[in-house]
Amino acid sequence: MNPTEFYKNLADDIRLKSILLIAEEGELCVCELMAALAESSQPKISRHLAVLKSSGLLLTRKQKQWVFYSINPDVATWAQQVISLTLKENINFITPHLQALHLMGARPERIATCCE
Repeated sequence: MNPTEFYKNLADDIRLKSILLIAEEGELCVCELMAALAESSQPKISRHLAVLKSSGLLLTRKQKQWVFYSINPDVATWAQQVISLTLKENINFITPHLQALHLMGARPERIATCCE
């Protein structure tokens, strides 16, 4: 992935917040992202995640009918560093979303609530 493609993928608010939330949490499913982002449209979140996955930024892990998204460890080192630095230097950007996510409870209870 070249820098233009990388930054285009993160130019959308939902995609950027999703990447940062996933980077912070390790992995998230669509229902967790819906709660964190206060977005009631599952197809909208899924569409944005599909863009990130098709670009190679995210990987998926399927558990029953649920799909969990994580940062692809094979993404170029510079891209991983950009994501990590953006998260570290801008944690306040996603703090309200992390708080909303944590209102769902901790894992594995949170997963049992929305993913089973």
